[in-house]
Amino acid sequence: MKSTFKIKGIDCANCAAQLENALNKVEGVQNASISFMSERMVLEYDEQNKEEVMKKIRKVIKKEEPDATLEEI
Repeated sequence: MKSTFKIKGIDCANCAAQLENALNKVEGVQNASISFMSERMVLEYDEQNKEEVMKKIRKVIKKEEPDATLEEI
């Protein structure tokens, strides 16, 4: 499944790249792509485990970028 999110509160493009790398390592995530300029994240993940994958994603975001917020669009 592919979803697009609004992600705010990332400090710089390098921070976005580091977060993207961390998210791509999450079990159940097939691909995560973050655009720092447009504050968007496109996420491809296992649809059957959506809630569990989203919990892991939010945990990684809080660890890497504590001030970042995530909102599905």
